[in-house]
Amino acid sequence: MRAPFTKLASLLFLALLPTMLRAAPEQTGNAYDFTFDGIDGNPLPLAAWKGKAMLVTNTASFCGFTKQYAGLQQLWEKYESKGLVVVGVPSNDFGGQEPESEDKIKEFCRGAFGITFPLTAKTVVRGAGAHPFYQWAKSVLGDKAAPAWNFHKYLVGRDGELRAAFPAQVPPDHPDLIAAIERELASGGAVTSASGS
Repeated sequence: MRAPFTKLASLLFLALLPTMLRAAPEQTGNAYDFTFDGIDGNPLPLAAWKGKAMLVTNTASFCGFTKQYAGLQQLWEKYESKGLVVVGVPSNDFGGQEPESEDKIKEFCRGAFGITFPLTAKTVVRGAGAHPFYQWAKSVLGDKAAPAWNFHKYLVGRDGELRAAFPAQVPPDHPDLIAAIERELASGGAVTSASGS
């Protein structure tokens, strides 16, 4: 039963890859226009990371993809000094797989995976009530590039514009994702620092 699903997911990923990797030619605004609530209750403005590339990922603690937290932490450790910020966005939108409070989420992430990259408060990422960042991202890249499950990833360039979207089936160590991140990091730009939660 699992093998056909995996094969189907792989075929779907390959079919959607050109859409996910396409550049967004006419963006209105950019990621720096948006602020999340941090998991500690403080504002988490994306503008704090102007000049850096960002990987914004909706997450969940009780999902089959939850082990991707480890890969996201590895990306953060490997590329933070080169200008990448990983932002985790806990969400209960898919399968009710993030039912806990912010304190429990933070405790789980730090205890189980040693997460040190910034985490937002629990956030709605789909539908009419989606956070404005997710509404904007969907308007830029289209419905097919919107989150369909936990651990969907948006890559934001150093200029604050969306570069690509990667579905949950693309793990943090996938060669296409790594290549896209490294392209953004090689693009230059001023690197500013900010501390995360």
